[in-house]
Amino acid sequence: MRILALETSTEYCSCALSVDGDVQEVFEHAGQRHSSLLLPMVARLMADCGVTFGALDAIAFGAGPGSFTGLRIACATAQGLAFARDTPVLPVSTLEALAEDGGAIRALCCLDARMGELYLAAYAREGPDWRCVHAPCLVKPGALPELPGPWAGIGSGFAIHAEALVARYAPAVVAPQAVPRARAVAALGTRGFGRGEALPAAQALPVYLRDKVALDVTEQAAARAARQAAA
Repeated sequence: MRILALETSTEYCSCALSVDGDVQEVFEHAGQRHSSLLLPMVARLMADCGVTFGALDAIAFGAGPGSFTGLRIACATAQGLAFARDTPVLPVSTLEALAEDGGAIRALCCLDARMGELYLAAYAREGPDWRCVHAPCLVKPGALPELPGPWAGIGSGFAIHAEALVARYAPAVVAPQAVPRARAVAALGTRGFGRGEALPAAQALPVYLRDKVALDVTEQAAARAARQAAA
């Protein structure tokens, strides 16, 4: 099984390729350069692994929550690459990707949502999969949901709003520098593919918790460039 994964929901940009469970990843701090970095990273990774786009079983992408522009870039690129070869796609929660990569059994995952808010979700490991204890939500630090622990605190929310989160949840371990990565998206996407969760490319959508917006001209251009690259 060959799954390509894309993750651009934060200031980091990454892609990963899972071939029968063996995952190779390219990971880089992008700032605002995701649209110029992602396709060259993917091309380099595919070439290094000797895998063609036509050999992919599916393309997974970090669907959100996260940066609006970053989510749209990942979605548009996944769609562009998938349309070119009629490849299915696998939207993956960025917060669940934090849990997957964090190494904890019970993961309280928080990303800074700007504007004094957090993206928050909680997951508990059950075998190889995750049970969602609290679905992803947008919340203010002064209105955090009640979630009986214990928890490992994972993600940039613990860097920006540490006082409120630690006071509310008293996590045993905190990893404030953790970010969603393509290697975790690949692992979650592979399991999702096995459960029959792959979708046609046209159904790929980002997950917005604050607002609903359409792809703009930049993301449409990214989709066109991706289709051309895979042709």
